[in-house]
Amino acid sequence: MAALSAPASASGEWARHWQYAELPDLDLLRARYVRHTFPRHSHEGYVFGTVTRGVEDVGLPGRTVHAGPGTVVMINPEVPHTARAGDPDGWVYATLYPSTQVIDDVAADTTGPRGTVGFSEACVVDPEASRLIGEVHRAAEEGNALAADSVLRILVARLLSRHGTVLPTRAPRSAGARDAERARAVLESRMARPPTLNELAAELGASPFALLRAFKKQYGMPPHTWLTDARVRRARRMLDAGVAPAVAAAEVGFTDQPHLNRHFTRIVGVPPGAYQRERARTYKTGPDLYA
Repeated sequence: MAALSAPASASGEWARHWQYAELPDLDLLRARYVRHTFPRHSHEGYVFGTVTRGVEDVGLPGRTVHAGPGTVVMINPEVPHTARAGDPDGWVYATLYPSTQVIDDVAADTTGPRGTVGFSEACVVDPEASRLIGEVHRAAEEGNALAADSVLRILVARLLSRHGTVLPTRAPRSAGARDAERARAVLESRMARPPTLNELAAELGASPFALLRAFKKQYGMPPHTWLTDARVRRARRMLDAGVAPAVAAAEVGFTDQPHLNRHFTRIVGVPPGAYQRERARTYKTGPDLYA
């Protein structure tokens, strides 16, 4: 077997987060985690994950779902969530991160929902969909682009037909929501040197506590948590473009590369160096997740 991008640790943890060159709108993660916990974060695209051993506890707004073998976790774009082991032995899983374009294309080709597509349930028992997620990974790792693309679309069509929905349009924005959006824009534009909450509120003509509450209601996390997630997202794009981790760390506002390493690993699941190395590969096999 080839070496993983992140070797097995003393706890038995291992992970591989990568992108198959033939499917550029899809990221893949296979991993075993025991002590690792994912802090609150969100994704620009969708998440489809299936546990093959153990239990994963996924913290979603207002509830926690317990995902075991045969279940499929579906998370819509920009939904904040956490993840951790729900069993002392951790969990082994395969996850797909398709872009919104992939889902929209399949919805347009089928009788799926029209509008802003989403999934009505976060965790379902669906052994066949679970198997299909594994088959996408297997095909990609074998370099079989036709199979990987075909099975991915079969999977998405299945999930859309059984669990797809049209996400509700946002209600008219309140003053608090508008302040939260303006605050987000400020943080995005000054990521390397963000203002304090007090400075941000004064600039927007709001009170600090009201802004904090409005921001959390709008984005599911307080501004400082959102900023860390946004910094990691931007660092990922820079790493994808070949920028060195130390340079990316400084550009997005982390104090140094170890600071980036810590937050990147917690949110993405692998260190930035391992993540970047995988971007230069087409496919490479790892531990047999499917045995």
